[in-house]
Amino acid sequence: MPVLEALERFKKMRVVPFDVPGHKRGRGNKALLNFLGEKCLSVDVNSMKPLDNLCHPVSVIKEAEELAADAFGAEHAFFMVGGTTSAVQTMILTACKRGDKIILPRNVHRSAINAMILCGAIPIYINPQMDKQLGISLGMSVEEVKKAIRENPDAKAVLVNNPTYYGICSNLKEIIKVAHEHNMLVLADEAHGTHFYFNKRLPIAAIHAGADMAAVSMHKSGGSLTQSSFLLTGKNVKAGYVHQIINLTQTTSGSYLLMSSLDISRSNLAVHGSEIFDFVIDLVDYARQEINNIGDYYAYADEKINGDSVFDFDTTKLAIYTLPVGLAGIEVYDLLRDEYDIQAEFGDIGNLLAYVSVGDRAKDIERLVSALAEIRRNYKKDHKGMLEAEYISPKVMCGPQDAFYSEKVSLPLDESCGKVCSEFVMCYPPGIPILAPGELITPEILEYIHYAKDKGCSMTGPEDMEIKRLNVIKE
Repeated sequence: MPVLEALERFKKMRVVPFDVPGHKRGRGNKALLNFLGEKCLSVDVNSMKPLDNLCHPVSVIKEAEELAADAFGAEHAFFMVGGTTSAVQTMILTACKRGDKIILPRNVHRSAINAMILCGAIPIYINPQMDKQLGISLGMSVEEVKKAIRENPDAKAVLVNNPTYYGICSNLKEIIKVAHEHNMLVLADEAHGTHFYFNKRLPIAAIHAGADMAAVSMHKSGGSLTQSSFLLTGKNVKAGYVHQIINLTQTTSGSYLLMSSLDISRSNLAVHGSEIFDFVIDLVDYARQEINNIGDYYAYADEKINGDSVFDFDTTKLAIYTLPVGLAGIEVYDLLRDEYDIQAEFGDIGNLLAYVSVGDRAKDIERLVSALAEIRRNYKKDHKGMLEAEYISPKVMCGPQDAFYSEKVSLPLDESCGKVCSEFVMCYPPGIPILAPGELITPEILEYIHYAKDKGCSMTGPEDMEIKRLNVIKE
């Protein structure tokens, strides 16, 4: 663990700090020192020769990145301290320039659309198929990808979610094969797929399948600190150019707390990953069985595999359909937090996601199952009239960059119908836009926004924080 070992050597040197950060190992901020402790603040340090430099790594960070590349089976791995958001943006900024087309599913994270705002790339959206029962979007059909490539042979890249927030995986190998036959790069958003690299019972990881770049949220299922991620690249991508793109937006003051957590967690997964995720898979299988035995709830898994839009399923995902209980996923989410002190990952209109990973215990699962049973017993109601559809196919009127930077006007929410939106509207988490810049505002979308607000979804994106108004392109 080169970064960790360098920090441990540094602590023994008793260096007198006349550099930043200004808290000077915590001495200048007693409240922070008392909260985080001397062990933490003593290694919250700046780049220097013994510790290398994230912007231009030549020693310990370089060695740590090489070890990460080896662990993940990549040609190169980059430490990302701006989260997987910055890794996704780097992938798109690497592959596309202004006016270039990129093929991607519409149920992407907002970071992908943000990247198109930055670089001026033009999205060619593939509207994912829907599971009508669950109201969730699925993966990309291979035939839909082929159709998009035939109609847009000049596209530079194809972006794939591996997996989606709900654990759905597309036929990654076939999509990569088709894209490469047409000289297109394949980019994978693996924010929720770190564990795929370390256990053979799970779906194939993007780099192992031949993808050119993958953005991996080590802090989600890998156990590192929040905001720390890896960007992985394959042999078809110039690492030096990727590094230049990273340095356009990534901080010049890389956090050694985040980098050391990446180093430590990578080592842990490289040595123990297979057994760790065997435990997680078995724990979630048990949880799924117990939740389905409660009645009404439906914790779904690989029975949803259909060979195409659900080519594979991440069985560590504990996604639960809640509408038969008469409660939206966000309502169950709120009850778990407010009444039972259980913090789930997110709830949407019809589903709840409980994120299970390296740090979970069997007794935590028992507590969740008991709480869900009690919620059903105490709060169950008739589910007639509840909104079921989760995904609404957008009508793209112009590119995200043109829309975002256009001259705009602010209108009351209901008066915006029929206009072209110039900002985002989304429930967060998961951060998949209901509306993105350049898309037509329809009655169906407005109904969904009102319903999500009424059910208590955390709505984000617009300039108006209360989402009573929307910015639209001035006609």
